[in-house]
Amino acid sequence: MKQALSVALAAALATFALAACQAPTKPDQAAAATVPVAPEAAANPLFTPSPLALEYPQFDQIEDVHFGPAFDRGMAEQLQEIGAIVDNPAPPSFDNTIIAMERSGQILNRATTVFFSLVGADTNDARKAIQADYSPKFAAHRDAIYLNPKLFARVASLYERRSQLGLDAEGTRLVERYYDDFVRAGAKLAPAEQARLKQMNAELARLGTRFSQNVLAEVNASAIVVDSREELDGLPADAIAAAAEAAKARKLDGKYVLALQNTTGQPPETYLSNRALRQRIHEASVTRNSRGNDYDNTAIVAQIMKLRLERAQMLGYPDYASYSLANQTAKTTAAVNKMLGELAPAAVANARREAADLQKMIDREQKAKGTKSFKLEPWDWAYYAEKVRKAKYAFDEAQLKPYLEAKNVLENGVFYAAGQLYGLRFKQRTDLPVYQPDLLVYDVYNEDGTQLAIFIEDMYARPSKRGGAWMNAYVQQNRLFGTKPVVANHLNVPKPPAGEPTLLTWDETRTMFHEFGHALHGMFSNVTYPYFAGTSVPRDFVEFPSQVNEMWADWPSVLANYARHYQTGAAMPKALLDKVMAAAQFNEGFRTTEYLGAAMLDQNWHQIQQLAAVPAAADVMAFEAAALAKDGIAYAPVPPRYRTPYFSHIMSGYAAGYYSYIWSEVLDADTVEWIKQHGGLTRANGDRFRDTLLSRGGSKDALDLFRDFTGGEPDIKPLLERRGLAAPGAKTKAPARH
Repeated sequence: MKQALSVALAAALATFALAACQAPTKPDQAAAATVPVAPEAAANPLFTPSPLALEYPQFDQIEDVHFGPAFDRGMAEQLQEIGAIVDNPAPPSFDNTIIAMERSGQILNRATTVFFSLVGADTNDARKAIQADYSPKFAAHRDAIYLNPKLFARVASLYERRSQLGLDAEGTRLVERYYDDFVRAGAKLAPAEQARLKQMNAELARLGTRFSQNVLAEVNASAIVVDSREELDGLPADAIAAAAEAAKARKLDGKYVLALQNTTGQPPETYLSNRALRQRIHEASVTRNSRGNDYDNTAIVAQIMKLRLERAQMLGYPDYASYSLANQTAKTTAAVNKMLGELAPAAVANARREAADLQKMIDREQKAKGTKSFKLEPWDWAYYAEKVRKAKYAFDEAQLKPYLEAKNVLENGVFYAAGQLYGLRFKQRTDLPVYQPDLLVYDVYNEDGTQLAIFIEDMYARPSKRGGAWMNAYVQQNRLFGTKPVVANHLNVPKPPAGEPTLLTWDETRTMFHEFGHALHGMFSNVTYPYFAGTSVPRDFVEFPSQVNEMWADWPSVLANYARHYQTGAAMPKALLDKVMAAAQFNEGFRTTEYLGAAMLDQNWHQIQQLAAVPAAADVMAFEAAALAKDGIAYAPVPPRYRTPYFSHIMSGYAAGYYSYIWSEVLDADTVEWIKQHGGLTRANGDRFRDTLLSRGGSKDALDLFRDFTGGEPDIKPLLERRGLAAPGAKTKAPARH
């Protein structure tokens, strides 16, 4: 698979370099000499495909001690495979070069897939140490393969003759993508430049690991300890119970612990009447990873940005953003800047109007109490927004939660919509091993009874789990190996005390639908080559299908099937749902502004074009403030959704790519309108979406897939109307497409 191949290829050649320093041996002897053999090596479950259904991971057999030997053997084995390609005396062909690379590194792919999935979902000290140890080795491995001149010569030869190879469209695209990957990895650079590139990549891998581990550690270290229940006035009973459980886990019986999420805003701020506590939570949140402790990330940010800029310029780009965007649908920084720049003024104007309403609410409330009013601050926004929502629409979020029991939402909402739209059926199974006891596992069947996939739902937050929500694939579909998908969704819903129901907020409900859109993208994959499987699409396209799937959360027939009181079974009253829908654009100025603040901050960091302009650690936060002010998105009551030192997206796969959520939302909003105009929740629409887009992975140009489904070009108007940034009927243009 594309990502696994990149990682696997890199690690293998690092081992090859070690083997080359020893006495000449046969390839299998070289592997044995350089791979540490642990006592349990013969029984290492990562050495062979899992015997479980669809190669589902053997979580009950895999131990941390297995990862290192599997990485080492996997790298050595792949080196042999790459060596066989390079040394093949036959002229380069699609089969003996491209397909051979697709087939390489199976042990390493299997081991890294399971390992990095667990690092995100359930890490521990041993896994952190392994990650820190192997991240630079994997980077070196990738470089060793992508910077192999003989291997690149074979790929380049095929690329130049691709129209004469007799390949179908997917095969031709595979040759083109491999060639582009080699070039972007530095295959055309001079040897001295490649040597420097290898150093930079190893250092970036090391720094990225430290950054992510610091973020998780600081989230846990910054949790707020509250001494009394009285201080938690306003917080829902289930949240108070969860805070008490969290305190017990820290041996703080009688106290309460409010765990932080990896966003600037924190959920308890919506409910807590104690303004001083809200301020404590906010300040703990926004100062994370920049307060001079062991988890401070400002120096790491400065180093990463310098290395990324140097790397991009070495590869011929003016800045890292230009390098990153070149193989996305946006293509250029100009296109991204244009979209963000056009959205920002309207978003901030909306936020200011919302702030005026909140300030009026504060003034009225303080006057009624006979106390002096105060100026709206960031820690006040969520609390008073909820009060204004109640006043305007006569409902609050707490009214919804009894109708949104988590497993019921999943099975009778998310799964039900997928059944209506695509004919899917789901059957829970409890015989497969899990890495946490509260995971849910399902077989997924097509309408004709054939098995499509296995799906894992990992719902709950825990200290060992990174923040946010995401999907990953343990096994990806492809016809080359004949595999079917095993995919997982991960949320961070607070776990209630034993025996209590898991009641979701409306945002958590939409998130569950959203993440299942990613899962469908992975499960419906129907491609030949691992490189293109599932969600292997441009970063600024990958969120599009998942955003579309959110539309079914409030679709009347779907909602009627799952929105039922967890105790009585009574349906959610229509009047309550009507209020939810009427409030759909409420607080949209805030949401858009906090998102754009983060997206524009990302671009500012990655559009720096002089090494001297990269700020030192002490100036990182000042750079952030100046960048937000320059772009007109600096509005004190609405800080960015992520601040630089805990902005994990842009330190990993979304570097210069956080814009992609709203870029994808243009496609999403346009597609939702198309579906509504063509009958909504119908099998015809589902089959069309599956056949023309969801099943194609990265095997075709992303925007062509969009056009195949809608029959037209993207239109930004539905997005502007959805976010309250343009009046219905206003004339708008889509963002530039290149």
